[in-house]
Amino acid sequence: MKEPALVLGIETSCDETSAAVVGAGTCILSNVIASQEHLHQKYGGVVPEIASRKHLETFIPCVNEALEQAGVSRNDLDAVAVTCGPGLAGALLVGVTGGKALAYGAGLDLIGVNHLEGHIYANFLDGRQADELEFPLVCLVVSGGHTDLILMKGHGQYEVLGRTRDDAAGEAFDKVARLLGLGYPGGPLVDSLAQKGAPGAVTLPRAYLEEGSLDTSFSGLKTAVAHVIREGSVKPEDVAASFQRAVASVLAGKAFMAVERTGARRLALAGGVSANSELRKTILSLGRRLGVPVHIPPARLCTDNAAMVACAGYHGLMRGLRSGWDLNALPNLSLGDTSIYLRTGGQ
Repeated sequence: MKEPALVLGIETSCDETSAAVVGAGTCILSNVIASQEHLHQKYGGVVPEIASRKHLETFIPCVNEALEQAGVSRNDLDAVAVTCGPGLAGALLVGVTGGKALAYGAGLDLIGVNHLEGHIYANFLDGRQADELEFPLVCLVVSGGHTDLILMKGHGQYEVLGRTRDDAAGEAFDKVARLLGLGYPGGPLVDSLAQKGAPGAVTLPRAYLEEGSLDTSFSGLKTAVAHVIREGSVKPEDVAASFQRAVASVLAGKAFMAVERTGARRLALAGGVSANSELRKTILSLGRRLGVPVHIPPARLCTDNAAMVACAGYHGLMRGLRSGWDLNALPNLSLGDTSIYLRTGGQ
């Protein structure tokens, strides 16, 4: 089997249109991201219809720019990797349809990628770091829609150990930002405000749930923050810092509990919330104390981007996986679902 040296990645699962060219699974030749933040800010969140229409406008320009920055043409590519789920149905459909058309027109291999798998593989984009990522490893995926602890036993081998029972961590950040009148997206705004505050100023609840559980819950924390803000006796920056500390301490505690329980060799972070300064600091500090190596992608690769999709696609292709021309958008796609591959591929 010929090794897929150049993979074009496509990501349109939410409100970023992204195209990237990645060589040999680790070398980012281009990673173009067209953000829609300014379009959704006035609504306080992503409007699916607006997101889909904007993807239609920016898809071809992003692909062309990614190829131009990489200095390659479609004829130089070996495969197209495209996010097919989970995500917003209309947004996913733009990327999947466009990716299939590009692959079919150029005679390239096509592979569908799970969005969560893409986030995990952001850790493998640095060649030196990828060499240190020994299996089994635990990955904490924290984003606007997901908070999952995943055991990765090998490439493409996943076991979900725990997940949120209500709000995802990123969703909680957005809601607290709204309570504080900060705007959207909430994560970076709360993080920025928290730098001016005292994280011990407010005592906020930590939901560890029943003994030994690796699940998380942030709805109670969000409600507690709402009460504190309503009382008006605490400065906003102190609320932000205390909230951020509460989220980070729970996530870190659960993550290292999962490492200990599974005997994993490494802990990796993934997803937009892994760019949060308090979470990174807490995880790295605890990792040093416990002697557990921690891997965190650069901040630019934590949020949605196509380079991570190309990397995940590359590793799938190396395992002999391919997708058919009937690949579709799957808004509720589960991690490890093999229905997105041709039956002859297998795992």
